[in-house]
Amino acid sequence: MTHPLLSYEPFPEPPAPILDYIAARSADPSVAGGPAPWDLGALTPELAAPMPAWLDAVCRWLNSRYAWQPHDVIPPCWAKHEGLAYEIVALAFARADALPDAGSAVLWHEQYGRFLIRIQKALGRSGDECRAGRHEDRPSRFQLAVWPTQEMNSEQQDHD
Repeated sequence: MTHPLLSYEPFPEPPAPILDYIAARSADPSVAGGPAPWDLGALTPELAAPMPAWLDAVCRWLNSRYAWQPHDVIPPCWAKHEGLAYEIVALAFARADALPDAGSAVLWHEQYGRFLIRIQKALGRSGDECRAGRHEDRPSRFQLAVWPTQEMNSEQQDHD
């Protein structure tokens, strides 16, 4: 019988364009000032394109390895929660940085625990619905809707 440790799946590898970009940032001064690969909103369309599939694989891997309790599950609608996407990509890249050193790997697991706490805070009561496949668009939308538009802010500053 095969030992269970021999059936562990490796962490999903970042997409090739991202790995190439990381290598270029290290070697090419003209690329070194480019956005960090975990800054999703700053990536070029070419670099951003493979990220959803990779981050989905990361979420599936994390859920299958670490989500022992229902509230630890990263919901399938993670991409609809912009803050969650930023958290997931940072955690994924931090894991690669942590692996060369056992002490850093322990710290990554502590970061993962804090990540779960932030997920709970971000999702709040809607987290259970999201985890059950019933995504609710941003519960705070009503509170956010009262913020004035950028134009109104500019006009108000002009009058002050």
